[in-house]
Amino acid sequence: MNLLERELHYPLGDRLPGVGETIEVAPGVRWIRMALPFALDHINLWLLRDRIDGREGWTVVDCCISRDESRAQWERIFATQLQGLPILRVIVTHMHPDHIGLADWICTKWDAPMWISATDYHVARVLVQAGDSLAGGAAAAGFFAAHGLPEGEMLSTIRQRTSYFNTLVPSVPERFVRMMDGDTVRIGGRSWRCISGYGHAPEHISLFCDDLGWTLGERSGHSVLLGGDMMLPRISTNVSVHAGEPEANSLQLFLDSIQKFLSLPEDTLGLPAHGKPFLGIHRRVGQLQEHHQERLAELLAACAGRPMSAADGLPILFKRALDVHQMTFAMGETVAHLHYLWYAGQVQRQRDAQGVWRFSAQASRA
Repeated sequence: MNLLERELHYPLGDRLPGVGETIEVAPGVRWIRMALPFALDHINLWLLRDRIDGREGWTVVDCCISRDESRAQWERIFATQLQGLPILRVIVTHMHPDHIGLADWICTKWDAPMWISATDYHVARVLVQAGDSLAGGAAAAGFFAAHGLPEGEMLSTIRQRTSYFNTLVPSVPERFVRMMDGDTVRIGGRSWRCISGYGHAPEHISLFCDDLGWTLGERSGHSVLLGGDMMLPRISTNVSVHAGEPEANSLQLFLDSIQKFLSLPEDTLGLPAHGKPFLGIHRRVGQLQEHHQERLAELLAACAGRPMSAADGLPILFKRALDVHQMTFAMGETVAHLHYLWYAGQVQRQRDAQGVWRFSAQASRA
């Protein structure tokens, strides 16, 4: 446990759901954990006891990537964890592959609708039908090159990575039910409020319920937040600028979004997409704000020394070796931090003779 985590509390300790099993974390809320073949090696998914139009069953929240291991684990859950009841609905917090990858498969299997924000639904549809432009292909390679990533094996691999999204998300449902900020979703007779979040995904939806009355060990409370990727206890959410929206101020959007969680009750149990259920959402918002301000200060100091590209800034924000999967996130996040400074008027940018964007600190005014 790192020093920041010591400021949070994990009411289940180190207990984790076994493969194909669930743990009840609140009345009618069951925790699933599935493996991912990435550096971020797992995702948390959720089963919520539900009743829709007189039918008893379950709502699924998030789905994992499309691969045989994940489907096999879902089949085991369907056989052993549903108490003989059907899946009635699939809620997807956002369109990233580990969240939406198997949504169409589950929806088709159970003849269940998918609920998601309209923005994320349509972005996912475009990526499935037209090919990836976020993590690979010519557009992504050109974007990263314009931010200083040199020609070489890494950029060549990104350029050839034209079907990355489709391998993890082969299809999405043809229809969806729209979720919007402030909407109330009735799940199992309880009200869950939709909270939109930006900067990580086009229109991420978290879900908050204030009357679950949970008890875990010696701790208890009334509120639960299904935070998706917007509120993670151990790692900082990836916040990127990408080729599809090259002028975005994603970090500002993210920092503004997480401020919404400060209005939630102190006893709110955070159920994140990665990591363990935790208490201390207000402190975690503060930690994330502090983390990004520290990284911004480091980048600003570097820009005062010489004009910086995002590729130049990578070792400032990321101290470890990066594979292609991690590099796309890291480059996008470094651009996001530089854009934050640029939009705030703390740096200026200019394209050099090679067409690379370089950021330099604004001269102080007398």
